[in-house]
Amino acid sequence: MIHIFKNPEAVLPAIADFIVAAAKASVKESGLFNFVLSGGSSPKKLYELLTSPAYRKSIDWQHVFFFFGDERYVPLDDSNSNYRMANEALFTPLDINADHIFEVKTNLSPEEAAADYEQRIRTHFKDGDCRFDLILLGLGDNSHTASLFPHTSVLHETKALVKEIFVDEVNMYRITLTAPLINAAKSIAFLVYGEGKAKAVRHILKDPLLIEEYPAQLIKPDQGQLHWFLDEAAASEIA
Repeated sequence: MIHIFKNPEAVLPAIADFIVAAAKASVKESGLFNFVLSGGSSPKKLYELLTSPAYRKSIDWQHVFFFFGDERYVPLDDSNSNYRMANEALFTPLDINADHIFEVKTNLSPEEAAADYEQRIRTHFKDGDCRFDLILLGLGDNSHTASLFPHTSVLHETKALVKEIFVDEVNMYRITLTAPLINAAKSIAFLVYGEGKAKAVRHILKDPLLIEEYPAQLIKPDQGQLHWFLDEAAASEIA
């Protein structure tokens, strides 16, 4: 489902409302809400909105468990860390308990960090089906999402839930959820805005399937729902 709004100022509250509704439904059904966060500047503004007076009491945060779709292989206090951004914008303002936050342990080797993260996810789901309630994703100008970058081996991963990958394009290791784990989610929501994303949005939603070039085309939920929250600028080439 594609949701298009006039500008980012309209997109953000719309996806915030969507998250609130998903959280309430999940907590009512199972007693908890397993929420996978995205990194980047767009989600940061969303997280800040969720901690604002208008939203902070809309979700029972004690029942939310937070995960990361991917992480840069940097110390957790590094300015490039997705964890640090989320901690500053979301966890600290909401006083989230540390045992409800599943950060990637980047003090391990990349391979060990990926294996550790996968094992902790499996343990959280009691070694049953690992199915997140909501995964929030962004979209890079090059059509990547999470750390599923063009022409990388992780695009073809079918067994691991989490994988380390050295991305030549950014000259660093990343630890990422793999496409099969993302696609198992109950709900997936892309947050994309700005004219600079318009070509990537078209590649994913309109162009022929070409996974190596446009990795976000991999995201097709097995049984869950897929939502795109776009502003008019990002959606300008699919209208």
